Amino acid sequence: MTASDRARELVLVAAHAADDKKAEDVVALDVSGPLPLTDAFVLASGDNERNVVSIANGVEDAMLEAGAKPIRREGRGEGRWILLDFGDIVVHVFHREDRMFYSLERLWKDCPTLPTGLSEQSRA
Repeated sequence: MTASDRARELVLVAAHAADDKKAEDVVALDVSGPLPLTDAFVLASGDNERNVVSIANGVEDAMLEAGAKPIRREGRGEGRWILLDFGDIVVHVFHREDRMFYSLERLWKDCPTLPTGLSEQSRA
């Protein structure tokens, strides 16, 4: 199974919104095979709690403009790991340290990546 066209479209929206808010290391994974609840994860990192919250707010605003409403939001108060569930995709915005600790890329290493439309320079 592969991510739907709508999920791929929303990945691009989320990735660009995160990048606009200075997110680092934006990666998208196609989790549609092993995870029947969603098609894709978008992972992004921020330098500090304020940056993490800003990234999450920017992503949520852009997704609303694209017609995707959040089903669930978690972690905004702490600003360390914010999860935004839009059904077709789930966006994880991490503080850099927490992303390294939880290492979702390692947990989902068998899942293919999806294009984010970002240049290599903006993802690093």
